[in-house]
Amino acid sequence: MAASERSRTSTESTVQAIPGAYPDISDTKEYNTLPQALYARRAEYVTRRQIRIKVGSWNVAALKGTEKDVGGWFVGGQGVSESLAGLSIRQEESSGSDLNQREGVVEQEERSSRKESTIPRNDSGSLPHDEEVSIYALGLQEVVDVNSATEALKPYTDTTAASKWKKSLEEALPPGYSLVAEQQLIGLLLLVYASPQLAPEIRNVSTTSVGTGLMGYMGNKGAVTARIVLGETTRIVFVNCHLSAGADKASLDRRDWDASQISSRTRFDPINDPISGQQSKNEIIGDEDFAFWFGDLNYRLDGIPGDDVRRLLMLHTQNEYNVSGKPALKAENEPPQGDLEYRQSDSPQSLSINSPKSLSSTDSHLSEDSVQSSSTISGLLSSQTTPEIGSASELDPSSLAATLASLLPHDQLHQQQRTRKAFHEGWREGDINFLPTYKYDVGSMGIFDSSEKKRAPSWCDRILYRTRRDKLSYENKVAEEEAARKRDDQLKAEGIDAATEDEDTLFEYNPDTDGDYDEDDEGEGDDTGTQLVVTKAGFKDEINLDYYTAHQRVLSSDHKPLDAVFTLHYDAIVPDLKSKVYQEIAKELDRAENEGRPIVSVVVDRKNLSEGYSTDESTSEMESVDFGDVRYRQAKHRTITIANTGRVPASVGFIDRPIGVGQKEGTAPEWLFARLDEGDGGQFLKPLKEMHVLEPGDACTIELLLEVSSIDVVRRLNEGIESLEDILVLRVQDGRDHFVAVRGRWLPSSFGRSIDKLIRIPEGGIRKLQHQRPQGSSKGSTEPVGEGALSLSSPVMWSAPRELFRLTEAIEDLAERAVADWSMRGASEGEGNPPWINHLGWPFAKDSWDINDETARDDLKFNVREALDNDQPFDQYVSSETSILQRLEVMAGTLLEFLASLQDGVVSEDMWQRLESGILARTKPTQQLSREDEKAWILETLSSSPSRSVSFVLLMSTLARMASELSASEPADTLPSPQRTAGEQPPSSPPKAKKSDGESPPALRAKISSAFASIFSRLLIHAPLPSKAKERRAQEERMNKMLQLFLDEDGQV
Repeated sequence: MAASERSRTSTESTVQAIPGAYPDISDTKEYNTLPQALYARRAEYVTRRQIRIKVGSWNVAALKGTEKDVGGWFVGGQGVSESLAGLSIRQEESSGSDLNQREGVVEQEERSSRKESTIPRNDSGSLPHDEEVSIYALGLQEVVDVNSATEALKPYTDTTAASKWKKSLEEALPPGYSLVAEQQLIGLLLLVYASPQLAPEIRNVSTTSVGTGLMGYMGNKGAVTARIVLGETTRIVFVNCHLSAGADKASLDRRDWDASQISSRTRFDPINDPISGQQSKNEIIGDEDFAFWFGDLNYRLDGIPGDDVRRLLMLHTQNEYNVSGKPALKAENEPPQGDLEYRQSDSPQSLSINSPKSLSSTDSHLSEDSVQSSSTISGLLSSQTTPEIGSASELDPSSLAATLASLLPHDQLHQQQRTRKAFHEGWREGDINFLPTYKYDVGSMGIFDSSEKKRAPSWCDRILYRTRRDKLSYENKVAEEEAARKRDDQLKAEGIDAATEDEDTLFEYNPDTDGDYDEDDEGEGDDTGTQLVVTKAGFKDEINLDYYTAHQRVLSSDHKPLDAVFTLHYDAIVPDLKSKVYQEIAKELDRAENEGRPIVSVVVDRKNLSEGYSTDESTSEMESVDFGDVRYRQAKHRTITIANTGRVPASVGFIDRPIGVGQKEGTAPEWLFARLDEGDGGQFLKPLKEMHVLEPGDACTIELLLEVSSIDVVRRLNEGIESLEDILVLRVQDGRDHFVAVRGRWLPSSFGRSIDKLIRIPEGGIRKLQHQRPQGSSKGSTEPVGEGALSLSSPVMWSAPRELFRLTEAIEDLAERAVADWSMRGASEGEGNPPWINHLGWPFAKDSWDINDETARDDLKFNVREALDNDQPFDQYVSSETSILQRLEVMAGTLLEFLASLQDGVVSEDMWQRLESGILARTKPTQQLSREDEKAWILETLSSSPSRSVSFVLLMSTLARMASELSASEPADTLPSPQRTAGEQPPSSPPKAKKSDGESPPALRAKISSAFASIFSRLLIHAPLPSKAKERRAQEERMNKMLQLFLDEDGQV
């Protein structure tokens, strides 16, 4: 028990030293982030898995019939020549074994054809196969002829070839295996299959391809790549490539360039966490936990003649058959000379070579039957690695191991790795104990290229792999070298020789490590056995290379296929358990965070609910401020009380709210204002972003003002495009935001509409129309009530807007009464000149108004608007205590506001363009029309819209009569004082006597008419003004003159 505990402690300390390992937080009880806490409890939601992964590569050279062999060698583990692949037969078990029944080489070659599999008959398989493997990842090259320009330059990938290979592979796979990843690029094909037990755990599959062929981008060369995630913890990448061919230096450099392009241009989709919802960024090669890079890398042998290589290798293949083609029984029925039984675990170079017996049947996707089958295989196989140092085979210069050891130093891939030109960032490879995989005569087991080119044998086909630990170790090594280089440069710059740092030490010698030189020491390292890897997600995985060999007895291509078998131990997440733990941690962290964060309570004003405006259920869960019924230019107030109910100071303030389409950015909509109630009656502004600090127990009051004053907002509300509903976001710094719903019910107004719609409002006013629904609409319809009825298709009810009739009639009546009243009492009371003498634009000029209290005037105008919208007499809304002059001023101001709110005005823009064109065309005296003809032409132009024409005539008539009335009036001292009985009404029109002093009535009328024209021209005529001042003054002058035609004394309409 003590030994087991010491072993566990040692393992844990080793893991902490691994690059990329999570910090030791086993003794930490509090965690700052949810991922840290979740990782600390990983033991509660993960289970240990063990699987085998088989990676295979084969260049099929676009030859027919190759698909018939793929199931046998890749799935069935067949076609291995044990004596030529580093796998030897135990002498004591060779008799009676299945190998004695396997078809001989000569018989196999004689029957070789494209119509059937070339794999030896009666071959039971020498490697893990069928259900013993959980993931099959196969990379094929040249499934189509990539040397053909037709294929290489195709703008698309022909999937016919892929379908053929998938069919052959699926026929050989055990039942239930499914395709989890597939990618094709012209002649490159990557297929990844998973067992029925493992497939449900594979997620976040992403495939891509990179072309590096013609022009650096075509698909005749390049790579196809797949990324999968096992159990939500382990990222695995498979890269199947075909690099540039050729034996010269330029081709070698191009292969290195191809590899770098594949690494830099490959991008995978983000990985989504189904529990937390977090998403990673686009990943690249290097972000994974385990990567397998395989394919036809095309690296050759340098510095050795091809004929010499061929002769050396033929010395070993002649044991299979001699030059005459006669079978060598020794090779078929006997083991090679000497003791070739090697132990897999004693290899000095293999990273992870273990017996199949080492696989545990517990917590694994491998069944007990599979493990027993593997044990049987292990009885037949003993090694694929080089012999132990000092063994007879290594000392024998004629052994296969000695031959391979003499050739591998010339391998370009190893050279490029040592010089850090390619595959140097942590990539490693199992020991090569098999013959070169290229190039053979098609149909032969061991006859190297006999064509005229006589290509030199090479290990073109390779399987490399890398763990996350390998990559991080390489990066740390590079960083240390760079730091050492900088230190040396600094010492040299300071004049200090780095060699004299330790003057007492001449040299150092370690007898355990010095004296033996291995060329692989210049490479990526030679860690042996199972490698412990901390994944990117923080879990501890283990990987082991079991087998790495070529299938020499596959004859259908000029390349020999090869594969590697890995055993992977990994932690798989159980989603339901992780979700449960995640929720528990989230609640705990939320509770702990809430105790130290500021907390405020928001209390809203609930008054005005008696207006009949019910609260919507959608806002019942948040604070809601209800303003009830809202009218045009009606100011409505509400309050919000914010109290600090927490234990720490709270900083509160409004932030920009979420907006929809057409809404303006900001803390509040344009119709809502706020101020902090500090007792000083401050100005209402938009809810400010400045933070206000509340101490625990303190509170503040925010006063809200809702007022719809913008005519553009009125129009949108009238049309139902916008509603008085919005949300304020109260930010509590370091605390929870509060969402305050603000709403009100808009009561439609006649202001802000067009004349064409106003003439369709029925008797009773716009508010009566509000309660009508469009024909065919349902009771629960969300369409704005009444807007469907008020459309251009509705019947015309009036020749001009009724509101215009009522306002002009009231103004004209009040003006007559005001003039009469002034004529009788003005001078006697010593009030000086009448207001229309002091202010020629009275009662429409703002500076002539008698009501100085703006709030009082706005209240009176609000009442007038209510009378118009409800189609009720003005006397019901305007107090009888209001004087005639004040009523007149309020009515005049309301008329001006009504005209300004009209959409397109009385004279629309297109109408004015026609009128202005005619006016400009008659600038010369000889072209000018008479006054009557000019007026007739204007009215004829306006007649294209009868309602606008009538509205124009109505206004001009009213203004003309008022100008005439005002210019003809006399003060009281010039008029007789008639005796009136009680209750007698004043005369409807005062006597029009000539003034005793001052200007004559015609001159006064001309000035009054000019003042009226100046005030009303911009209200009646809807046209943009020029930007230049001179042109703008000229246009305004033309507008004024047009109106004066109808306002002068001889211009009565």
